Amino acid sequence: MSFTQVQRKTPPRLYRSKLFVPGARPQLFEKAAAGPADVVCLDLEDAVAPADKDKARDNIVQGLNEVNWGEKLVTVRINGLDTHFCYRDVLALVEKGGERLDAIMIPKVGTAADVYAIDMLITQASAYVGRKKKVGLEVIIETAMGLANIDAIAAASPRLESLHFGSADYAASQGMRTTNIGGGNADYVMLTDAEEGKARARHWNDLWHFPLFRMCQAARANGLVPIDGPFGDYSDADGFRVQASRTAILGCEGKWAIHPNQVALANEIYTPPPKEVARAEAILVAMKEAQEKGLGAVALNGVLVDAASIRQAQVIVEQMAMIREKAG
Repeated sequence: MSFTQVQRKTPPRLYRSKLFVPGARPQLFEKAAAGPADVVCLDLEDAVAPADKDKARDNIVQGLNEVNWGEKLVTVRINGLDTHFCYRDVLALVEKGGERLDAIMIPKVGTAADVYAIDMLITQASAYVGRKKKVGLEVIIETAMGLANIDAIAAASPRLESLHFGSADYAASQGMRTTNIGGGNADYVMLTDAEEGKARARHWNDLWHFPLFRMCQAARANGLVPIDGPFGDYSDADGFRVQASRTAILGCEGKWAIHPNQVALANEIYTPPPKEVARAEAILVAMKEAQEKGLGAVALNGVLVDAASIRQAQVIVEQMAMIREKAG
């Protein structure tokens, strides 16, 4: 292991599902607070029309102060730095939103300076009103510039907690010829070699693998939590399931839910399967016994496990402990 150790910026907590709720629809706040999502994100950006921005901001400030959010993580997605709504969003949330606000989400971050700018506003506003709780920052990587600068962005502020991937705006930024929000594209394929008398099979490729891999890598290298973004077709449960399963394997700890019916899917998929949990628990027991005998590695069901296996198993066991605690 390197002498330089990566410390997680936040305490371990559940982030399997992040339900987005438009700030212009305050009648949904109570339902979201009582629902099964691990995280609720009150949205001031894409889900709110320009004419409704000011009212939506007021709704969210009121909701932060009056709704019982229980143990949920509550975040707010502000408007982009290229709009005149942005600074007013930050000041209103920090100065008037009370102590219940956990984090502010910054959309379309392109450079580390974008994060610094919002950090500065939060710091000044927090000092002005004497906030007790630190407001965290979440960043959405959804432009080609943001992906190119992702390592600097991930190290830009001690307030940073998580990186998120937004496929739709990223596709537009890169000029990708697709209108899907997550999911595949029938034209992004490879053909098997031509063989006489046999049809050539078409194999779909993953449009989003590289940016998601880079996001997970940058997040983990800086102690942040990687979260997968939206899957647009909320009627396609199978498509959501496949997309989320891939990102869970890559290292994402959760996924956005842009519709309530995606919450249960996300909670299920980002909960370790019972088979993995049982194996992880068995690994920890086997390695403890091996260490007591002075051994550095041991065979478990015909497979070698060692110190690296312990680290993998601990992640799964700790996450499952939090899930069991939440379930009571």
